[in-house]
Amino acid sequence: MRNNQLKQPFQYDKIPIKSLQVVNKRKRAKDTTGTIKRIWSYLAKEKGKLSLVILMVMISSGLGLLGPFMIGTAVDKFIVTKQSAGLATLLISLLFIYLFHSLSIFLQNYWMVGIAQKTIYTLRKDLFHQFHRLSISYFDKRQHGELMSRITNDIDNVNNTLNQSVIQIFSSVLTLTGTVAVMLYLSPILTAVTMVIVPIMFLAIRWITKRTGPLYKLQQKNLGEVNGYVEEIVSGQHIVKTFSQENRVIQEFEERNKDLNHAGFWALTISGFIPKVMNMLNFLSFGLIALAGGILAIYGYVTVGVIVIFTEYARQFTRPLNELSNQFNILLSAVAGAERVFRVMDEKQEETDEKAAKELTTIKGHIQFDHVYFGYENSTILKDISFEAKPGESVAFVGHTGAGKTTIINLISRFYNYDKGEIYLDGTPLKLITRSSLRQHMAFVLQDTFLFQSTIRENIRYGRLQATDEEVIQAAKDANAHEFITKLPNGYDTMLDQQGSGISQGQKQLITIARALLAQPKILILDEATSNIDTITELKIQDALKRLMHGRTSFIIAHRLNTIQEADKIILLEHGKIVEHGSHQELLELKGKYYQLYKGTALEQVDKNGLKI
Repeated sequence: MRNNQLKQPFQYDKIPIKSLQVVNKRKRAKDTTGTIKRIWSYLAKEKGKLSLVILMVMISSGLGLLGPFMIGTAVDKFIVTKQSAGLATLLISLLFIYLFHSLSIFLQNYWMVGIAQKTIYTLRKDLFHQFHRLSISYFDKRQHGELMSRITNDIDNVNNTLNQSVIQIFSSVLTLTGTVAVMLYLSPILTAVTMVIVPIMFLAIRWITKRTGPLYKLQQKNLGEVNGYVEEIVSGQHIVKTFSQENRVIQEFEERNKDLNHAGFWALTISGFIPKVMNMLNFLSFGLIALAGGILAIYGYVTVGVIVIFTEYARQFTRPLNELSNQFNILLSAVAGAERVFRVMDEKQEETDEKAAKELTTIKGHIQFDHVYFGYENSTILKDISFEAKPGESVAFVGHTGAGKTTIINLISRFYNYDKGEIYLDGTPLKLITRSSLRQHMAFVLQDTFLFQSTIRENIRYGRLQATDEEVIQAAKDANAHEFITKLPNGYDTMLDQQGSGISQGQKQLITIARALLAQPKILILDEATSNIDTITELKIQDALKRLMHGRTSFIIAHRLNTIQEADKIILLEHGKIVEHGSHQELLELKGKYYQLYKGTALEQVDKNGLKI
């Protein structure tokens, strides 16, 4: 089900102003000023080039003001007096002024592009690094496509703004200030006449930006949701088609797309009023200057040249205001994107290692749980868990969905921190071991295989990047993967995508087992590694897993009891507690719940409790 942005229908086309007011209340930026300051902190890293840009902007603004002033001077000196002496010199001066004006604009744009690209490079790098500092729980709660939108659409939005808006805003402010100063010098009365349009312009721009700002923020939010939904549906296209849900997902996409369309339509429509309003005010300003200037010229208060200068300066006066209003809308859109980026960067990172935490170079693989408790958001999942896995032993977990099997694995790998009790590795509490060194001694073979978009060789080598080609091939042989790999057209150099298209699910699992073998871990995690595999391939996988588990402390999550009978220890979990534990034979002799599950005499109870066996 889609999340509505508003409590009531968001129908811009029927009641736009009312809807915009609702959006404005609900979507107002929490800290626009703070976001702009943070963007500036990235720009400030290029102070040298930024100083050159500012210098070029000052030069171009000054030359832009000097040109019209000299044209007005030419009118008074040469046209009104009908004298030509010195006119050639003035025209040549004008030519150089406009040439240097164009050169300064080119240089400021050239340097600003470099600054913007370096800033975006650093921002994107920081965001990507932040992704790797966040805990697994953060990614579990969010759409991956929506997060991808932060590093693509939102940052690109900031990039476009830095390239286009920063210079124009600064240039507009300088031009506006210089224009007003020269106008006051030439004629305070005509300046006052020109300023008549300022309050009208201010009110019009305020009315427009008050409505477009929230809509740009909503547009960015809706864009992220659309990207997230598309990424989710494309990844799950096989499931969509299997259950014939094409029409439903198309309808849900259309709803999200409609929200995005509405927000973008009204943001661009309302912001599009700005040029029209500015053109109307320009015509009004020219009319007022012509009328007032003519009267003042008749009485000798100003010259014809001054009127010409004011006519041009009036355009230069409204142009910066027009640019400022337009860039303000673009800036609001960029701030909306930057807020989303910084929101990720401000998320709580995975807890840092304790100061006393140490790096482990070698381990034996002795794991002990001592009265461990753990919960998610005030909901206790594991309760008083205690067990021991000696080096080289295999421990299997069985139980219904939600019993806590995967949670125990997440605690061993420190994807989550336990609340109470203690977990020991070779007698050392896990919290006193750095996460990186702990995970370097672990390998995972999961139910959902993941392969990178690379060759089979490099996918296997991911287990140990410094491994030689010979070691990669040997790992594939031990995993029973070498035979099918060599039959592929390009062998180990066969390119795979993330879904592993072109090879079967079982073959993908064999590749992940080869990857784990190459890593040479002391602790092994197997999560339903043989599920959904045909019988022949399952035998190959089980044979490969025996080699992989040999001499290693192994933790196995299994739903099919026939896959764990050889485990040294089997732990039956129920509602976060250990209810039975022992070897397969010991649990059968106990004739408890495990015995009932294995003998199949409690199938009705199994169905009722949702147990998967």
